[in-house]
Amino acid sequence: MKKYAIWLIATLLILTSCAPKPKEEVVQPKDEQNDTDKSIVPSYQLSDESYKMLLPFRPSKARGVITEQMGNRLDINEVEEGLRRHSTSVFSPDDYYFEEGQYITTQMLMEEEEGIIDAHNPDRDSRYQSEEEAEENTRFFSHVIEQNYLEKKSDNSVELKGVSLGIALKSVYRFQTEEGGPYYYQDIPFEDIQEQGTEVAQSLLEQLRQIEGLEDVDIMIALYREAEYSSPVPGHFFAKTTVEGSDMKIKDWEEINENHVLFPSEQGKEDYPEENDLLIEFGEEIDTYFPNYVGYIGEGFYENNELKKMKIEIPIEFYGESEVIGFTQYLYSLVEKMFPNNYDVEIKIQSEERMESFISKEAGSDEPVIHIFH
Repeated sequence: MKKYAIWLIATLLILTSCAPKPKEEVVQPKDEQNDTDKSIVPSYQLSDESYKMLLPFRPSKARGVITEQMGNRLDINEVEEGLRRHSTSVFSPDDYYFEEGQYITTQMLMEEEEGIIDAHNPDRDSRYQSEEEAEENTRFFSHVIEQNYLEKKSDNSVELKGVSLGIALKSVYRFQTEEGGPYYYQDIPFEDIQEQGTEVAQSLLEQLRQIEGLEDVDIMIALYREAEYSSPVPGHFFAKTTVEGSDMKIKDWEEINENHVLFPSEQGKEDYPEENDLLIEFGEEIDTYFPNYVGYIGEGFYENNELKKMKIEIPIEFYGESEVIGFTQYLYSLVEKMFPNNYDVEIKIQSEERMESFISKEAGSDEPVIHIFH
């Protein structure tokens, strides 16, 4: 295996050095027609479902706010990646370029009393609340993320043609009754989340239509339910809609049936026993040969109750490069032998210092791919 990997890497390096370098496209935002504002679009596209992005990279005008508003780091990643995934059904990666949001600013989100977040939540003047007050003043709306989709024109300029909004809503409300006291947690009924989400979406649409440049573009809006604060898996999107250019009213919502499931777990055992048993057997096989193995976290991503991707993270203590290689080779054989090929599989082998190796197998493929980091 090691000899084969070295041969493959050497071959790739030779082929890469000999192959002609693909030419990058040079474009200009339509409102910035001078030489200093030229952008390039990388010629390489990671997959048919990923977007080419404009360079130099322009960060979101509301960058950083999301980390202050969302309590679970996994939600922060999923709401961004998931929104981009759902945007592909409206703004095809074949026809559009991606850019982080350039219209909703930090000030618009966070300005006291008049900011978007405060305007769609109950009064927050009282930091410490009784359980009754917390129930009356439950904060549903957590954050809104904006993504922009641009189209290349015949004059080599790019023009904004679409916007996606991800509206994040809490599933649990956290509060304190006194300064320095413990946190209390209150579950929020899903029906209330749906109702609040649709109200926020309509209000945001009306606000965005007043911003110069957004009066006449298509806007896709998706509603996201956050996970609990300590959840080892993220939440999920549950509804989306598309409003055509210049429209001011949301008409219909399309249900999104997706879910992230922890394995092994009680939920996994009850709802997805086949995958739950597979992960248990996988862990037992590892434990047989590697005494330093301490466990793993498995996460299945389901769409319409069909497993699309299984991600597994394995923390382990290593005592040398040979052990990393041996452990990774063994996992390779397990993935090849145990996992079916109708969904993606990703495995990260992680030490305290860094990711040591990575194994992936795409749906439809019988052979996994290994990456060992030195």
